[in-house]
Amino acid sequence: MTETKWSRPAAGREPAAAALLSWLADPDAPRLCLVTGSAGCGKSTLLAWLVGHGTREGTLPERRVHGFVPLAKESARTAAWALAQQLRVAARTPGELATALAADQRRTVLVLPDLHAADTLETVTELASDLVALGHIRIVAEVRGDSPAARRLLAMRPAVMNLDDSRWTDPDRYAVWARKRNTGRTPDEEPRPVPPAVDIRDPAAVCAADPWHMTRLYERSHDDHSGLRAAWLRAGASLTREDQSPPDRAVILLAALGDDAEPQLPKALAALTEGAPWRVVWRRVRGDVRPPWPGPARALACAHGHVLVVDHQGTLRVVDETDATAVGRLPEPVQQARAVAATPEGEVLLLDAQGLLRHRRAPFAPKVTGLAALLDDEPTPLERLAKAAQAEPLGPTTALAACERLLVLGDATGRVHAVATSGTTTARLHEGAVTGVASLYLTAAENAPGIPLVHSGGQDGAVRAWGPGFDPLGSPVRSRSCPVTAVASATTDTGPVLAVAWADGLVEYHALDDDGQVRTYWPGAPVHSLAVTESGRLLVGTDQTLVCLQPV
Repeated sequence: MTETKWSRPAAGREPAAAALLSWLADPDAPRLCLVTGSAGCGKSTLLAWLVGHGTREGTLPERRVHGFVPLAKESARTAAWALAQQLRVAARTPGELATALAADQRRTVLVLPDLHAADTLETVTELASDLVALGHIRIVAEVRGDSPAARRLLAMRPAVMNLDDSRWTDPDRYAVWARKRNTGRTPDEEPRPVPPAVDIRDPAAVCAADPWHMTRLYERSHDDHSGLRAAWLRAGASLTREDQSPPDRAVILLAALGDDAEPQLPKALAALTEGAPWRVVWRRVRGDVRPPWPGPARALACAHGHVLVVDHQGTLRVVDETDATAVGRLPEPVQQARAVAATPEGEVLLLDAQGLLRHRRAPFAPKVTGLAALLDDEPTPLERLAKAAQAEPLGPTTALAACERLLVLGDATGRVHAVATSGTTTARLHEGAVTGVASLYLTAAENAPGIPLVHSGGQDGAVRAWGPGFDPLGSPVRSRSCPVTAVASATTDTGPVLAVAWADGLVEYHALDDDGQVRTYWPGAPVHSLAVTESGRLLVGTDQTLVCLQPV
């Protein structure tokens, strides 16, 4: 592979630049490199050269820079948010960032200028240490040699480049650069603009202000600010995205607002959402008690006006679709349940971590009593499909969906299986595991039988469509460079829709009719589950929130 030629670094730093590139290419080198030196010696200039070339299209893999965050005045939280956006993972906290990156063992190079000037030096240094400890991550960090950060990081036995040492400089070129410095400032010396004052209790001002500045203000404040502070820090990984408008931020803030917020705040935020593609119908946030939060939403399904929520312990709770009031729960959890499907009659299938299907009846299912209960001991249609699926030599099952007369399963090898009363059909749709499946029936004409349509998402980042009994489409209907985490579809009052969630936190809502409109939503946390109601509402489940959105 041929890459674009790199220019010379400023300040006569050719020896230092060559050493940095050698460190990047050396598999046995320490995974942490500290660039140190006195103030104004050109540390930031050297790292700007590395980032400018290392992020260009066509850069050789051993020189590629994947993430870059100047840390002056930043906290560990804001650094984690910025890195997560660049690395295409969803993370609300430094710990969530480390967990997400630990799951992806690809080589990753991060450049962290101004670490010594971070706002919360201890926690930022701890974040850098935790990431380096993962083994596949390399970090180039700028620190002043006499700073507390340098002393802590030196204990990790990193590679060290002190730019005050003459061996890292071409003296003639440095002299030319030093003369030019008299007519301008280096990046080390450039003053930072002072952001304007913001009333952090005013929702309109908060949504319109610079989101990174708002985050710093809320981090330094100990007041709850009517509930705005907690909501902002809960969803800030989304609020700080460059593509969010003030109405988008109002939607995200409202969706993250707990029931302990001041009563007038939800109405004030709702008024600011004009122009956004979503209206928040209801939300449940960790800690809510009126009505109670149903727990981390690891799997979701809709049936007969109810929402089924499966938490991290496999407990299934049922809430009302209109306002999330509690309806009931299954008495026994299904340990490590990873997916759920339900019928309007209240039949429930849960997929456990071993790939086994567990049949249950929801609390809203009609009760059969008396003689009917004695006579009606035949398996239900869904039970028959589940038994047929378990009798097939399928791969390790990783995803589940059910729709009318069809049961759909995805497996760890990338295959999708459609189980019907007439038999099972299989198609290989993905490279790697299937992470989500969804199914619906398309109506071709009035009173005509519906045509099944299956959508699947995979670890490969592809979303594919397939009609069982036919060849799959040759190309994905959507593909991105991060895994799919959830898929849902439904035939709604306005037509068929498809919802997809990705590992970087993006949720897409696709209209499958001629309009083809795509709406997006970023909750600011890893999305585990999705569901779409018959009325077209979108349910988004994370470990912190369950949100019901109405497209507008």
